[in-house]
This record gives sequence, C-alpha cells and structure tokens, in this order.
Amino acid sequence: MYQPETYFISLLLMVVSMLCWGSWANTVKLCPGYRFQLFYWDYVLGLILGALAWGLTLGSMGATGKPFYFEITHASLHPVLLAITGGVIFNIANLLLVAAIDIAGLAVAFPVGIGLALVVGAVSSYVISPQGNPLLLFGGIALVVAAIVFDAIAYGLRETSRKATSKRGLIISLISGLLMGTFYPFVSKAMAGTDSPGPYAAVLFFAFGVAICAIPVNYLLMRVPLDGREPASMQGYWQAPGSWHIWGMLGGAIWCTGALMNFLASQAHIVGPAVSYSIGQGATMISACWGVFIWREFATAPAASKKYLTWMFVLFLCGLTAIAVVPLF
Repeated sequence: MYQPETYFISLLLMVVSMLCWGSWANTVKLCPGYRFQLFYWDYVLGLILGALAWGLTLGSMGATGKPFYFEITHASLHPVLLAITGGVIFNIANLLLVAAIDIAGLAVAFPVGIGLALVVGAVSSYVISPQGNPLLLFGGIALVVAAIVFDAIAYGLRETSRKATSKRGLIISLISGLLMGTFYPFVSKAMAGTDSPGPYAAVLFFAFGVAICAIPVNYLLMRVPLDGREPASMQGYWQAPGSWHIWGMLGGAIWCTGALMNFLASQAHIVGPAVSYSIGQGATMISACWGVFIWREFATAPAASKKYLTWMFVLFLCGLTAIAVVPLF
C-alpha cells in the first residue's frame, strides 16, 4: 500500500485532509429543502464507497506495508473494534454537526464544533502518543480556543433577532465538538501495533461503525428533529431528486478522503496523531471561508460582528501555523 515517507508529503496530505474536512459540508448547502436526516443516509453510503475505492487503489499499490485485503482479513479483533467504536462516536458527533449547520450555518457550526474538537482530540492524542514540541502544539491550540471564543461572539452579535435559535445552534455545536474530539484517539490506537489494521483498512472499519450507529441514531433524529421541524419521512428520501443523492454520497466520499489522508500522515514517524489531527481540523478555517465568502452568511451582520470574525481568522491562522511547525522542532 502507499504510505508517505517524508514530512513534506505528510504535510501535503494533512493539507488535503483539511481541505476535504472543511469542504464536504457544502454538499448539504447544495441540496436546498433536503432534510439533513435524509441527506445523511447518502452521506454514509458515500463514506463506505470512498473507503472501498481508496482501499482497492492506493491501499493495494506500492511496496510498503501490507495490502488492503490482507489487513482486513488478518487484523486482530480488538483494534477492529476500536476503529468501529471511533466510527460510532464520530457518527453521533457528525449528526449533531450537520444539524448545527442546518440551524446556525457553516461559518458558525464548524468553527465552534470543530474548533472544540481540535482541542479535545489534539490533547487526548498527545497523551496517547506524545510527539512534537509541546510548547508549540499547546500554544497553537490556545490560539484556536481564542478563535472559537471570537467566533461565538461574532455569531451572537449576528443573531440578536433570533436568540432562541442562536442558543440552540451553539449548544448543539459545542456538544458535537466534545464528541468529535474523542473519536480520533480510538482510531489512532486501532492502528498501533503489529496486528492492527493500517490506515486503509481502519477507514473501512471506521465507516462500518458510522453505518451501524447511523441506523438507530439517525432514525431517532428523523422522528425527533433537533431543528424544531416536523418529523422527517423516508418518503421524502425516495422522492428527492437524483442530484441530491449524488451530492450526499459525494459529501461522504470527500470526508472519507480527508480521513484517509489524515490517518496516513498520522502514521508517519515525524508527525504523530496529535499534529496530524490538529492540522486536519484546520477544516474550521476552510468551512468558515466558505460560509463567509461564498454563502454570505454574515453579509447582513453588524460591523462589530465582522470585526470579531476577522480576529477569528487571524487567531486560527496563527494557531494552525504554530501546530504545523511542531514536527520540525
């Protein structure tokens, strides 16, 4: 299978991961009127298809490591269960994130939810595998925390006329972030050891965990929607335009691609899981850019809100830069 062998290639994979994780949610925006609970079924399907596609291509090429099919059939049960557990936790967090995007928009749900996930995931990953300069790593994380605070303030100033909705969107984003930050250590631990699955197989087992969890949890959210609307029906799924199903599957495939690139980079000795996850969660910056500059979610916001938003971008960039250079010191 293919694996990165230099820091430059690993950094490139982490940047691709950041772009994928920060952009997949645009597929939700491209399906206006498609309930996020129904969109999610296509997303899960895309996640599994993406994992299989990468495993049968890059995962079966190259002279390093073991091929995709061998890792699937020879992995020990314990690490497989860890990867599946990571998928279960991620699924709950991601469903909440998609709900928060539906309620609060990309420019808010991602910076708050994923920014918090970055802090939780980076710290827990560093505890499991302490690699890199801790001063730079945690200094960068502190700047990201400050950026989250500034984004929350900007959101609050924007939503003065919709306080109830604003509060609900922020709370869901925070819960999502706490859960999102805990899935990565499970997957990282699953890939450690001689009998553990490599990144390509781990992504597939992870996707199975997402699917297993989505059946009861997403169905529950269909019956009891978090956005306060009426329950969603599967009839709406079958009646949706074919393009919406394609966008949903593409969204899952894009996220899966980002996950694989991130898992591959995390296995490079010089990088480690904490740095790889932290840079990948720079997705917050990418999604905020989509929300602010493309979807114009802050177009009518007051000047004070835009000022805090500017500082949010500055702090995020500084924090991510500090994290990116951690392996070099």
